[in-house]
Amino acid sequence: MGSLTLAELLSQAETDETVGKMKVVSVLESLPGLGKVKARRLMASVGIAESRRLQGLGAKQRADLLEQTASR
Repeated sequence: MGSLTLAELLSQAETDETVGKMKVVSVLESLPGLGKVKARRLMASVGIAESRRLQGLGAKQRADLLEQTASR
């Protein structure tokens, strides 16, 4: 519904198991302006595997994702 930002979703993933188990690629594909190809390119540039889930992201990966998506 667009009611959550990526930053809010990432912080919610730390406490909510359901959100934490979402795949990063699925979340990125759902962002406006990011499709399948751009989402995968972004993940590759940040160094995130396609199989990675939100709860498995490191602090640097989270920060890099937020920085990259903010500049789009």
